[in-house]
Amino acid sequence: MIPIETFDILGVPVHAVTMTQTLALVETYMAEPRVHQIATVNPEFVMAAQADPAFRQVLQSADLCLPDGVGLLYAARRIGRILPERVPGSELVYLLAERAAARGWSLFLLGAAPGVAEEAARILCARYPGLRIVGTYAGSPAVGENDDIVRRINDSGAAMLFVAYGAPKQDKWIERNRQNLPAVRVAVGVGGSLDFVTGRSVRAPRWMQDWGLEWLHRLYKEPWRWRRMLALPRFALRVLFTRPDVDHPQ
Repeated sequence: MIPIETFDILGVPVHAVTMTQTLALVETYMAEPRVHQIATVNPEFVMAAQADPAFRQVLQSADLCLPDGVGLLYAARRIGRILPERVPGSELVYLLAERAAARGWSLFLLGAAPGVAEEAARILCARYPGLRIVGTYAGSPAVGENDDIVRRINDSGAAMLFVAYGAPKQDKWIERNRQNLPAVRVAVGVGGSLDFVTGRSVRAPRWMQDWGLEWLHRLYKEPWRWRRMLALPRFALRVLFTRPDVDHPQ
């Protein structure tokens, strides 16, 4: 297993990994006979976890909490640590699909709005010849649908699972079903990444990403998200007024 350092940011673990290290870890996970949960943590996750102990517990038990958010890099510096780079889930989905095509890993796309997963599957299969997407389904994270969704995934034989219900629902769904998916080796909460794949949502220009302004681009494109965006200044204030010696790497 690749040794990785973990930082505790306001009670939420974040792993100090690069994208290259993440892909190497996935290779390791795929060879182990259990579900490995990957969460794409950003400041919204961290603030949601402050008010939702169950969500915080899910993140604490995940195998890998990726630093998906420039704010986490700044927060790490505040506690005297270094996160080497952002590992955005919206980029990871492409790289995992590419790796799955090369390695023969079968993939299931769960969640997003009706029709999105199917369209994303067509796009990804066209982009990565040999990719086997063995199932797509929108469904919902409602407990009443749980057994049917688990059956669909198990019947498909998928070894990798993308869950696009948004946080914290997608992450709680994965945690709830880790023991119910015997063929799955890696399950990733991918949020709105399938919308990016299909073009329903558009990522910010690279310069805005590099300057940590992706949130502003998303707010401009999706102004109805403004309430959720309030988590960002709240996160900044919490980090600013937290004593650096309070949070330590695990």
